[in-house]
Amino acid sequence: MKKNTINLNGKSVCYNEKGKGSPIVLLHGFCGSNGYWDNILSKLSENYRVIALDLPGHGESANLEGDVSIEDIADHIKDVLDYLNVAQVTMFGHSLGGYIALAFAEKYSQMVNGFSLIHSTAYPDSEEAKKGREAGVEKVRQEGVPAFIDGLIPKLFSPDNIEKNQNEITTAKEIGYTTSPKGVMKTLIAMKNRPDRNSVLERAEIPVLLIAGEKDQIIPSEKTFSVSKSNIKHVLLKDSGHMSMYENPSELAKKMIEFLSTVK
Repeated sequence: MKKNTINLNGKSVCYNEKGKGSPIVLLHGFCGSNGYWDNILSKLSENYRVIALDLPGHGESANLEGDVSIEDIADHIKDVLDYLNVAQVTMFGHSLGGYIALAFAEKYSQMVNGFSLIHSTAYPDSEEAKKGREAGVEKVRQEGVPAFIDGLIPKLFSPDNIEKNQNEITTAKEIGYTTSPKGVMKTLIAMKNRPDRNSVLERAEIPVLLIAGEKDQIIPSEKTFSVSKSNIKHVLLKDSGHMSMYENPSELAKKMIEFLSTVK
């Protein structure tokens, strides 16, 4: 697996790239990194050029300047793809990555031939969730990133999988610890302020894949499956919480590859 760091607009951007063929981009979730996709990269890269990015302030990628919105991160992804000479892409976004994929599909529709939300939603934050984001900012400010990550990561897994996924939980925590304090806080505010993007799903004419975890405690399936149309496929992964790339990687990869076969 080839790991790369580029300098873009004076900021370092880290990504993994593997395989040849039509390009697909993998966007990880909040306090994750491109390492989230390690369990499925090899399978996906058998027939595709897979680009797995570290989002700004996550993993080894630098923060963006100033206040950051989901739209700003989508613009940043566009700059990265331009740098890599990628004109059209199929985009998969896990959780936070799904919010970015929706913003990207809305703004740069000519570049997207299909997209997927994995344990994500087109709905905005509820008022309660917004307060939770603000509390998260305060926790990072007062106690630091490790304390925040230790509270966050176990909730992402199905309660039924906590015992058998101890190694995976440890791995996800270690990845989370690499998120910069500014990265955590800026992204919390970006997620809090994001708009409703169900209209993007409603208007989409390209293939769309919505994946939910049957036991997801963060985003229930009804929040993921918000729009039903002939071009939108709904997949419910059994025995999975919010982290199917760790809890059920073979089934996740299978569903992603099935979807890719429908993308032109």
